[in-house]
Amino acid sequence: MKRSKIIVHCLVKNEENFIWYALNSVLPYVAKIMVWDNGSTDKTLDIIKSIDSPKIDLEEHPTSSRKEVAHLRQEMLDRTPSVYDWLLILDGDEIWPKSSILKVIAYISKHPETESIANWTTNLVGDIFHALPQTSGNYQIAGKKGNLNLHLLNLKNISGLHVSHPYGSEGYFDQNNLPIQQRSGVVFLNVHYFHATHLLRSSQNKNVYDRQTKMKYFPRVKLSKKEIPSILLGSHPSIVPDVSRIKFGITEISKIANTLHKRLVHKLFQHE
Repeated sequence: MKRSKIIVHCLVKNEENFIWYALNSVLPYVAKIMVWDNGSTDKTLDIIKSIDSPKIDLEEHPTSSRKEVAHLRQEMLDRTPSVYDWLLILDGDEIWPKSSILKVIAYISKHPETESIANWTTNLVGDIFHALPQTSGNYQIAGKKGNLNLHLLNLKNISGLHVSHPYGSEGYFDQNNLPIQQRSGVVFLNVHYFHATHLLRSSQNKNVYDRQTKMKYFPRVKLSKKEIPSILLGSHPSIVPDVSRIKFGITEISKIANTLHKRLVHKLFQHE
């Protein structure tokens, strides 16, 4: 059985809290990681440079608009060598458990005809020990509904693969401009990766597009230690923040949400 060659595209900006964990969670299992920084002002670049691996190809591409960010993703595609079979799209706040990435690799190696892979996301809230319930997600891919994403694309089997739309709503499309998630070749795998989209990823997050609007209040479920990727709980260089000890402000956010809700209810009763 031939093992598929996976290349990673990782586009980052101000991801100092999680970028080391994200990259190292997939580094042993992929052939190359293209990391393009589009203007970090925190320690993101220093942390990436501290990872001593020939697999990591770091470039700096400062941007000033949403369209430029989408163009960078397209340029990454254009500059991806044809020797790679699969593309793994990795954000700087996404961490893969070892068991999940190994199951993905085993599947795509046995099924080279597959076009793309969808899987569950575990969206962290408040800290790395709590997450949103799957019922909070409304994404629908490959017949499933919940917190889902599609981050693995077969570079050999999707003709005309390209990126379209500005940052925040950009996506991957085929030669007929059909979104990849709407093609018939999507396979769902019952594995998770962890996403820190609702956590503070940097002391400089105020400079990152739409980060604050993603900080919402939801009911949380407590994760067992076995569920948390071991890399988040293990040793790390001193330059890397210890995310197991950081609280990310969800308590304060929930208090604000509750206060606003009470004010709204009060106004409604006043008008009755």
